[in-house]
Amino acid sequence: KKEDHMIETAIQKGSYVYVYGQGNRSLFSCPGELHGFTSATVSVRRGSYVYTYDARGHVISSHYAK
Repeated sequence: KKEDHMIETAIQKGSYVYVYGQGNRSLFSCPGELHGFTSATVSVRRGSYVYTYDARGHVISSHYAK
């Protein structure tokens, strides 16, 4: 079901970003600095790059950001 993989919120805790779906269900976590999120993606800055993850925790793009 599509709604099983919708992002409700993303929270910075220490040096990790924790991503949650409906019902406060944990979807994934990753190291870095939270850059922003939508219902479908999360952007996390690590070093000089911003990585965009889908709701399953797969990197779908990255770009250099000074």
